[in-house]
Amino acid sequence: MWLGRRPAVAVRLGVVAVVLGTTAAVGPGQAALAAVEASDTATSPSPYAFAEGARSIEGARSTADAAPLEPGTVYRSSLPSSGKVSYRIALDASSNAYVSVTAVPSPGSTVSVIDGVKVSLQDDNGAPCSADTASFGAARSPHPVAAWGKREISPAKPLCREAGTYYVFVERVDPDGEGSSPDAWDLELVAMTEPRTANTGATSAPEVWNSASPQPLQGEAERRRGGEGFAGATPLAQGVWRDGIRPGRTLFYEVPVDWGQQLHVTAELGSSDSGGTGYTSDALDLALYNPARGHVADVGVGYDGDQKSNSLPALPPVDHANRHAPTDQIGAMRFAGSYYLVAHLAEDVADSFGDGPFAMTLRVRVSGAAKDGPRYVGESEPKGVFEVTDQDRQTAAEGVAAGDDTALRVVAVGGIGTGSALLVGLGVWTVLARRKNVV
Repeated sequence: MWLGRRPAVAVRLGVVAVVLGTTAAVGPGQAALAAVEASDTATSPSPYAFAEGARSIEGARSTADAAPLEPGTVYRSSLPSSGKVSYRIALDASSNAYVSVTAVPSPGSTVSVIDGVKVSLQDDNGAPCSADTASFGAARSPHPVAAWGKREISPAKPLCREAGTYYVFVERVDPDGEGSSPDAWDLELVAMTEPRTANTGATSAPEVWNSASPQPLQGEAERRRGGEGFAGATPLAQGVWRDGIRPGRTLFYEVPVDWGQQLHVTAELGSSDSGGTGYTSDALDLALYNPARGHVADVGVGYDGDQKSNSLPALPPVDHANRHAPTDQIGAMRFAGSYYLVAHLAEDVADSFGDGPFAMTLRVRVSGAAKDGPRYVGESEPKGVFEVTDQDRQTAAEGVAAGDDTALRVVAVGGIGTGSALLVGLGVWTVLARRKNVV
């Protein structure tokens, strides 16, 4: 089951048909945009695209009834408006473990400023291992947010080091807050394990690193369509990328960042042509998550109809020793792999400036040469999640995305006839359908 690093591919015949119908009249790039716009307006979109094949699981009110989580497997569950639900996971005495929970409020729901999701991890005797919360922010715009629980094997952490059963608890942060509606939320859960290293290594975080923020990357923007969930995140390499985002929508991207490399990202919203007036605080929220879907940092971009931009805070190079840092932001930059950029445009933007889409530009810089990482004893689960391969780099450079983008790439080969394109599209659809059946 794919967890987002190398997204599973699905082709929609409806999108292929749209592209085929427009290819004869316009260029490949214009055809792709036309298909995307048609797909956006044809149906009311879900706020989140769950991983294909995610297992349904029910959270328990009592730990006695908690269902098991298997590392490397994606689950779909739900969270009631009040109270906590629990799940269990069996861990050995040497691996670090991470459980990320993505909460998805139902369409049309309302949330308070501090509302969100809380994830905590405890051992079988009730000792706390970790706790993390994620909230919706000042814009009060409901959208997918993720928090994670951690079980870490470290000399500095005497608790939660034994092999045995551990419990994951999930709950709302402010279910009774002003403006929060009592709707149940959908959940996507994924557990990952990181093996121990062959050598003890550093026991403190690097004290010196380049904390100066470079100038945002310049150059002509290339269009790259965002995914709608972690599992379908669109790969991005270093570069300037443009996408269109509508109020209330959330788009997902992933950037491979290797050991020793630093990630710098600036987000921009283009000016509105609607003639509207008003101001939305944190209209565009850009959040960064690490390969275990743990929150790293975020930045808000206020919007008044004129072009606006803001950058993620300076982050250290990826280093195994960052986990010993006193701050969560630095501690989250603890392993190589695909780092996720999650962009959300607040619903209130539509009240002043229309439904969009609004032009969003992401300026992504990956600086520094890749270095050798720690020598792990054993494999992570899922395998390869904490590394960057040549295939990952190539995929990010080419922009092979999930879903509709694959269909668009089938016909974006200018100069082929409609009949040939149809045969190619149907051939790819057949191959992928067969592959899906054997995954």
